[in-house]
Amino acid sequence: MKYDLIVIGGGSGGLTAAAGAASFGAKVALIDKRDTLGGDCLHVGCVPSKALIHQANEFYIGRKAAARHGYNLNADFDQVKNSVKTAVATIQHHDSDDRFEQLGVDIFHGTAEFSSSHEVIVNGQKLIGKRFVIAVGSSPLIPDIDGLKEAGFQTNETIFSMPVFPKRLAIIGGGPIGVEMGQAFARLGSEVTIIDRSSKILAKEDEDVRDFMTAKLSEEMEIRSKTEVEKVSLSGQSKVLHLVSDQKGEMLEADEILLAMGRVPNTKGLKADKAGVDLDDKGHVKVNAYLQTNRKHIFAAGDVIGQYLFTHAAGQEGKTIVQNALFGVKGKISYDHMPWNVYTRPEVFHLGLTEKEAKEQHGNVTIYKKALDEVDRFVTEQETGFVKLIMDQKGKILGAHAVGEGAGDWMQSVVFAKSSGKKLRSLSGMVYPYPNRAAGIQSAADLYWREKLFDGGLKKWAARYIKWFR
Repeated sequence: MKYDLIVIGGGSGGLTAAAGAASFGAKVALIDKRDTLGGDCLHVGCVPSKALIHQANEFYIGRKAAARHGYNLNADFDQVKNSVKTAVATIQHHDSDDRFEQLGVDIFHGTAEFSSSHEVIVNGQKLIGKRFVIAVGSSPLIPDIDGLKEAGFQTNETIFSMPVFPKRLAIIGGGPIGVEMGQAFARLGSEVTIIDRSSKILAKEDEDVRDFMTAKLSEEMEIRSKTEVEKVSLSGQSKVLHLVSDQKGEMLEADEILLAMGRVPNTKGLKADKAGVDLDDKGHVKVNAYLQTNRKHIFAAGDVIGQYLFTHAAGQEGKTIVQNALFGVKGKISYDHMPWNVYTRPEVFHLGLTEKEAKEQHGNVTIYKKALDEVDRFVTEQETGFVKLIMDQKGKILGAHAVGEGAGDWMQSVVFAKSSGKKLRSLSGMVYPYPNRAAGIQSAADLYWREKLFDGGLKKWAARYIKWFR
């Protein structure tokens, strides 16, 4: 069977490319290893994790309220898992085979492997393609720790279906998955310990964010920084982690271990070499700015290229591929304005450069930072956090960071300002309904005008003019 475009992988990048190409009249085949479309995000990533986080936060609030009246609540883990399954099933409907078949896409469920640069084999059937998209995603990194496999462990692919709730949970890795799941299980009643090699959790975040979140999350769980797991052993029903920190050894007992140390691309069984596609030393597909591999008719998107491992990034990459693969428009992918969130409480928002990166790339920069406990809406709800805006000397936004309830929602105006080339003063000049959380942006941006108007020489000249003016 011959196709204009063959897409390998049914996650965000693959689905976007397949749907877009089919909508323009291309003959499209979509191959996915799972029985249902949606990729890791739907089945074992974004959707189930956020559903679990929601359940955990609801229970946490209820348990605190009950405790004030002398009651003790215990989470029903089976009910939590059922709620997670319901969320996945509801969203699955939007990514159903029927929907894509109605768009004209031929669906194949099975593992794809290249047999040449224009041919793939799936379920013993040969498909011939004019162009291809590799969007096979990634899998959890399984570290080579002595005794780990024998003791057993969980990953994001298994933790949402664990048969028994762990009273003691050890998490190896302090990135977004580690801290999100750590806080969620802590709020459901687990004794959680996060073990991280770095000096602070959330290594990709701005230093102020890392400091704040390390202190904040330490109130709900134990965080062991600069610590590595040397080996794992079993003691009865317990898993014993042998830790090394500052050249000192200690042991930590847990009922379950969650691995959250990163991701590896799913290119092992793809036989990319038969298509002549180059991979890097970690197995990622190498692409140029147009998301083309070294074989110009083969494109790649999503986790497999190792750029930004986010669903929204993969979706944007899928859109770019449609215009490049079908029409040869040669549009480049840009990550300059790519935001991301960490869905803890409080939430973390990240856009652009950190303060350290900005100083390294631009030299002198200006920082405007506002504590949210000085913003009325956050005061009324007894919430904390901060907004941090990073500017160059001309007022151009280089980076924006926030920690606060719902930060990923109310910081979107900064994404628009940065992507539109607007300067900081545009954020100060907006009207913000009182009292909403986005006023935190206004308060931080107002610091710019305070510096320019009230802390400089203009104030003296204004005072003279006011006295003169009648």
